[in-house]
Amino acid sequence: MSTKVTVLHLIKSLGRGGAEMLLPETLKVHDRDQFDFHFAYFLPWKDQMVSAIEALGANTICFKANNNLQMFQRVSEISHYVQEHQIDVIHSHLPWAGVVARIVGKKTGVPVVYTEHNKWERYNKITYWLNKLSFGLQDAAVAVSDDVQQSIRKNAGLNFRELELPATKGPGVNGKAKKPYLLNILNGVNTAHFVRDEQAGLQIRQELDIPENAPVIGTVSVFRFQKRLDVWMEIAAAILKKVPEAHFIIVGDGPLKEELMAKKKSLGLEDRLHMPGLKTDVKPYFSAMDIYMMSSIFEGLPIALLEAMSCSCAVISTKAGGVGEVVDEGKSGLLCEVDDYMKLVDYSIQLLQNTEQRIALAAGARGRVQADFSINKMAKQLEELYLYLKK
Repeated sequence: MSTKVTVLHLIKSLGRGGAEMLLPETLKVHDRDQFDFHFAYFLPWKDQMVSAIEALGANTICFKANNNLQMFQRVSEISHYVQEHQIDVIHSHLPWAGVVARIVGKKTGVPVVYTEHNKWERYNKITYWLNKLSFGLQDAAVAVSDDVQQSIRKNAGLNFRELELPATKGPGVNGKAKKPYLLNILNGVNTAHFVRDEQAGLQIRQELDIPENAPVIGTVSVFRFQKRLDVWMEIAAAILKKVPEAHFIIVGDGPLKEELMAKKKSLGLEDRLHMPGLKTDVKPYFSAMDIYMMSSIFEGLPIALLEAMSCSCAVISTKAGGVGEVVDEGKSGLLCEVDDYMKLVDYSIQLLQNTEQRIALAAGARGRVQADFSINKMAKQLEELYLYLKK
């Protein structure tokens, strides 16, 4: 009989979103002598992370569902899987999978951890209320930033237990707390992997027909409303008027693709804005960028931002969500208020004209992530939580 702690991650999809991408990255650094991991998801067409997870020797399973409501029809199957594989802890991500996990936890008696990646104020009404009404059924809630934790406290309507890791005693009878714990475990990045590779960056420039010495501003993003990539393009067009030799890269895909392609054309950016699509390996693209720019209206704690900083990109961004917790103003990047996004035009021009400042911010970005946002630190804290909650 295995003495390892067996953890089931439950998430809506294993596509290339921030929460999804964290799963194989944490798997790389977890203590596999002490922990076994299973990964379950629902949307069969969003499976870009499956191969990366399976290559690391972990199990994946798709409980096929075409929409949110069908996810609830898989509760019995998931419960059977939990019992068959002797799962010790269920770790769910994002609200709909979180609600399903809480029901499964109630049926099986297995402790449930839920990671909240976003602020509650940004959820639609149905998502908000399902999350709220079931939130007390889990054993622990993990916030990825202080901003997210404040949103949970404001909206959940619960009194939470506090937990400092490492903790030495379990939560009580049968591993179930009377009310959930709430704690911060900040998102992390593999700083040993995400290191700037100048040759890879030059290769990307060649593939995209960008001159070797041209300034490049970029981002990696899912094409969703919150990212405001239409605004990002407007900022790029304004920068181009002042720095006509500049090029821009947006790596990603998503539901707003057609709208954004039309926006690109309407702004006359066909030759200067490069959109290579969804990429599994984004490090070469970070290595091609001089500046990493975000214009989001809201965020949790964006993984792509951490990866870009680890790859020594100078950052300019709106103060959306956890961005302000990551970027030290004037040390690792330059920030503006969410509604003052056109200030990013001035920041871009400033950094492109001041190489010394840009290099200093790039070095500061790398140092900041190494010091406080290591994937190893994040994985260790999660392991301590799993051990604490295990029955």
